[in-house]
Amino acid sequence: MFNLSSDKIQFAIVFLIALILSIAVHEFGHAFVADKLGDRLPRMQGRVTLNPVAHIDVIGTIVMPLMIVFTGAPLLGWGKPVQTNPAAYTRRLRMKTGHMIVAAAGPTMNMLLALVVSIVFVAYLKIAHEPNREILKNVAMLIQLNIGLMFFNLIPLPPLDGGTVLRGFIPDQHQDKLDFLDRYGGFILLALLFTGGLGIVMRPVGTVIASWLDLLVRVAT
Repeated sequence: MFNLSSDKIQFAIVFLIALILSIAVHEFGHAFVADKLGDRLPRMQGRVTLNPVAHIDVIGTIVMPLMIVFTGAPLLGWGKPVQTNPAAYTRRLRMKTGHMIVAAAGPTMNMLLALVVSIVFVAYLKIAHEPNREILKNVAMLIQLNIGLMFFNLIPLPPLDGGTVLRGFIPDQHQDKLDFLDRYGGFILLALLFTGGLGIVMRPVGTVIASWLDLLVRVAT
């Protein structure tokens, strides 16, 4: 059942803005690093930009997140995937290594955004005589979201970035052992989502986030 209270609508708007920003930064990371490694496809498709419009997938970035907020349904959000041509990386790196670096760039950008916003969070607490609780809550949400996205995307299951990162560390002679994950990783992820297993996997991340926010408050005060 949809919850359309004014508080829920306000939260949904703020959450959606934070998510769109976080997804844009994430996808920009993929596109930017691929471009630097010699792959011109992301630039040709207009993806080497921080403009959120270039990275929004209407269903994954807007519809699904709103359904999560208003219904509490166990769903996932996503941005428009950056299309790359890993063969282009071979001019500078092995294709496997380049592919891994490009995959890791998205979560890395989420980590960097979380760090930048954390600095803003601490600075605001130090400067403001009477910090606005709503502002603090919204800034904390952006930090939480990006830390969560970083760890979630590094889960070593295709089609998540972590699946590509994992393959980058596996020696060539053992690559075939990951074919099972390539075929069924998406189904495993959905099974974890709908059985509650994903919540168990991500539970330590909640502890990390809580500890990080507590540290920021202690640094600021």
